[in-house]
Amino acid sequence: MAGCESAQLDAQVLLAHALGAERVYLLANGDIELSGEQQRCFTELINRRAAGEPVAYIIGSKSFYDLELTVTPDVLIPRPETELLLEEALRLARLMPACHAADIGTGSGALALAFAKHMPGSRVYATDISHKALNIARENARRYGLCIEFLLGDLAQPLVERGLCVDLLMANLPYIATEELDSLAVSKYEPALALDGGGDGLACIRRVLGQLPQLCREGAWVLLEIGADQADKADRLVRETLNAPCDVLQDYAGLDRMVRFQIGAGF
Repeated sequence: MAGCESAQLDAQVLLAHALGAERVYLLANGDIELSGEQQRCFTELINRRAAGEPVAYIIGSKSFYDLELTVTPDVLIPRPETELLLEEALRLARLMPACHAADIGTGSGALALAFAKHMPGSRVYATDISHKALNIARENARRYGLCIEFLLGDLAQPLVERGLCVDLLMANLPYIATEELDSLAVSKYEPALALDGGGDGLACIRRVLGQLPQLCREGAWVLLEIGADQADKADRLVRETLNAPCDVLQDYAGLDRMVRFQIGAGF
């Protein structure tokens, strides 16, 4: 486990999982003695982590915003950077009298669930091309009693086919270029379907932009997560496809992480 601070945190999380306890319990009880079975379980977990398997997949869950989500290798592990997209979506939605929102490529359901929890009066749709991913998202929604309409299909096509229109669209689509995937540790465990963005990393974003005229109401807001080196290309795509001015927002590290634009008349 690389990185002293990260390794210590990982070990604490895995030990808590082996004990069936919360991490805060460990912090308050530093002299715990493990049973033989607990020691064997902990050792197995540590070995899996040392081999590179993400902690979230080992314990089967990941925190996102104020939710604890079930995750499996069928879905991308939610990242803190995507919470910025959620916060911007919530800010925009609170300015609307009513909001129909869509999370395209929902995966574990992170964006859709957190949005629905904090905007209880909104109508929320979530799409994914993976049956297995949608099953995980539905499981997470049931855990929190959230009413979300989950639709199977490619990007926004399930919404378009049903003639649905939205006021807000958010998406964390695959944005890693195909040729870069094999060189990244993330590709070893997380689903290629959620990572592979085609030749330039923007294939899915390009396709969803083409679907927006059939889906978004005039004045609708669109938020798309991007790679840190994709701002100029994404901005150009939005302007060329929809003739819409585009804002680029940065993450906590100051890296370009999201494009935001509004659908205008005549697009």
